[in-house]
Amino acid sequence: MIVWIVFIVFVLIFLALDLGVFHKNDHVIKSKEAGIWTAIWVTIAFSFSGVIYWLFNSGLIDNPTGLTPNNAVLKYITGYLIELSLSVDNIFVIAVIFSSFKIPPLYQHRVLFWGILGAIVFRALMIFFGVALITKFEWIIYIFGIFLLYTAFKMLKGDENDFDPKNSFVFKQIKKIYPITTSIHGHDFFVKKIGVNAATPLFIALIVIELTDILFALDSIPAILAITTDPFIVFTSNILAILGLRSMYFLISRMLEKFRYINYSLVVILAFVGLKMLFSHYLELPEWVSIVVISVALASGVLSSMFIKERD
Repeated sequence: MIVWIVFIVFVLIFLALDLGVFHKNDHVIKSKEAGIWTAIWVTIAFSFSGVIYWLFNSGLIDNPTGLTPNNAVLKYITGYLIELSLSVDNIFVIAVIFSSFKIPPLYQHRVLFWGILGAIVFRALMIFFGVALITKFEWIIYIFGIFLLYTAFKMLKGDENDFDPKNSFVFKQIKKIYPITTSIHGHDFFVKKIGVNAATPLFIALIVIELTDILFALDSIPAILAITTDPFIVFTSNILAILGLRSMYFLISRMLEKFRYINYSLVVILAFVGLKMLFSHYLELPEWVSIVVISVALASGVLSSMFIKERD
């Protein structure tokens, strides 16, 4: 329990430094700054694999699945890479939401900060219940596997490209229960207008991002649970990937159109993990196979986008 508390405190301290020190003043995040922060978060995430090895080697953390230190590290890295790769699709949706609600680049970091904070809480709950379900009802893993295959099929058809935040059920319901202003008032989420409190587009974008992240978690968390059901590895790999999502957004959101084949990479990853879940009781693949499949799928998508010319 102490290890969990220390990790959560570390995350909260870094988030406080992020908003209170490094990004105290609103400013547009340029590609160079985003690249530096992305490198920092990736370095922290991969360095944490050393902590994972130390914890499992010294017995300082519960080990309900009986992992060796080396196996724990491999499962952590695999889970982190899965969450990181599936975040690419999340970045596309965030870009659509910001564009739809006309959120200026100046205030996008603030919205994402609070969005990430909420995502950490929701994902922690989903991981806790997901691990509990798989531990108590082993057949749940087959449902997760089928769900991931269905998600891969939908992604292959391109259904997610039709997403329009302003036509979403969430946006329509918020309009019914709370006044909304269409104008931006600095970085404020609420403003008093003619004596009435009203939500600004920043708050609406935050709520829609929060709820779409929960939907994405329905894909990513079962995908990581296919790798391991160790709650600490699932939680830490997921959270460290999510913490780097903001800087990744500012780094690659403008490049998404160039990576037009990256969705096929995500289809391959989701399909692979879904099949791994369905055959988990009959076939046990070494963890390095998962890492190779994920890495090759992502590299293939990026290289194909770079070297295959787009047809008119």
